[in-house]
Amino acid sequence: MIDTLLISSEETGELQVMHMKRYWCKCMLKRRGALTPDAFGEEFQLDKTMLSILGLGLEQTVKYLYLTAPSFQEFEQWVLETNGRPLPENITRFNNTILNPDYISKQSVPKVLDDEQLEFWDKNGYIILRNAVPKADCEKTIEVICDFIEVDRNDADTWYTPHPARQGIMVQLFQHPILDKNRNSAIIRAAYEQLWDRTDIWVNADRVGFNPPETGRWKFPGPRLHWDTKLKLPIPFNLQGILYLADTAENQGAFSLVPGFQHRIDSWLTSLNGKNPYGEDLHALGCIPIAANAGDFIIWQQALPHGSSVNTSDKPRFVQYFTYAPTDAEG
Repeated sequence: MIDTLLISSEETGELQVMHMKRYWCKCMLKRRGALTPDAFGEEFQLDKTMLSILGLGLEQTVKYLYLTAPSFQEFEQWVLETNGRPLPENITRFNNTILNPDYISKQSVPKVLDDEQLEFWDKNGYIILRNAVPKADCEKTIEVICDFIEVDRNDADTWYTPHPARQGIMVQLFQHPILDKNRNSAIIRAAYEQLWDRTDIWVNADRVGFNPPETGRWKFPGPRLHWDTKLKLPIPFNLQGILYLADTAENQGAFSLVPGFQHRIDSWLTSLNGKNPYGEDLHALGCIPIAANAGDFIIWQQALPHGSSVNTSDKPRFVQYFTYAPTDAEG
């Protein structure tokens, strides 16, 4: 085991996945205080892409590594036990990004978004893909979520029982065949390819969400309006996404954002003169809740303030989070 130096991304183990051993080494060094947190910064997207081909969630992997401190062989075994062996073609494609980091594929970029949709995207910074996932698959996903956190969709008395996999409205469920099927929706991938204008993109294995109605005893914990990127100018282009698993009204904890803010964020941040952006009233920027139906998928630019909202309806909100990005995307 290397105690003080990082190893090459090209070094592999039994799974033959490049960068995996380097990522494990970084985590072990950081765990012992031998590596600064910013050492992950430049390779953060590469780290996430590597986890994507393994079908692993970032949170679950970090938790395992930092709590267990496994050997690399034990880490590989945990990967196999958690999500099985990654597809050989994905390993080959990912390894090629390590060996050829400047390669960009624009071969046969699809044109699934028409001119009207692209005009809306350019103006507002988000788009709704209608019927991107079959409603039957959405229903199956809801069943899986309910079974996992032991709630009855039709029994409000079960919605607020604590469960170790529930963190606020987030549910730490990453692996299931129906989740993978949703992530691999052809229309969703094609839309991402068109918006990225490249085809060498990867889907991440993110978690799911369960947002029940507020009660006198249970209050919405957030996340409220926020950004998932450092607010350092210029804000890099990147995309995020959320799948509605059930019809969701505006008052049902709907996903919310500030449309068009990608055109204003530079001037707005400059106008703050160094003040904390999170000390401002972000809702006053023009936040709107987005009502949509089961199977609809929302893609937005990371420059938009976004978040969940208080559920004042009588039904819970069910969603799945995932996005596509190239290995060299900037967070």
